Amino acid sequence: MKALSLSQTLPFGLGDEFRRLFSILDDEANLREATSAWVPAVDIHELEDRFEILVDLPGVDPADVEMMLEQRMLTISGERRRAHAQEEQRSVQARLERGVGRFLRRFLLPEAADTAQIKASHRYGVLEIIVPKQQKAQPRRIKIAA
Repeated sequence: MKALSLSQTLPFGLGDEFRRLFSILDDEANLREATSAWVPAVDIHELEDRFEILVDLPGVDPADVEMMLEQRMLTISGERRRAHAQEEQRSVQARLERGVGRFLRRFLLPEAADTAQIKASHRYGVLEIIVPKQQKAQPRRIKIAA
């Protein structure tokens, strides 16, 4: 079955816009992310008043996750440790499918993001990041002095 790209699943070029808004800045960042031990899955939703970024981090202690914001670049990094390392060393046969070790994800936030108001929570193995949008300037009537 052929996978659809983001631009094929969203109408009117929105996939390209999301890719541009939440892209990785340079080849060095791509290399660091590609050489991570594993890469957590991410969903990004745009709502009228905010962006929501959901990062799957099952088995990751929130104390092992770091979020940094530099200008508009949001970096999420951390580490998932082996839960039963001693038992795995003694096992005769093992099947290990869950990635462990360091991870890194980076996102360039859009200019509409209110970076001073970002909030994050970690529940049930999902890191939820809320990025409010800036208030739009509302037109106002200006009184003319006589």
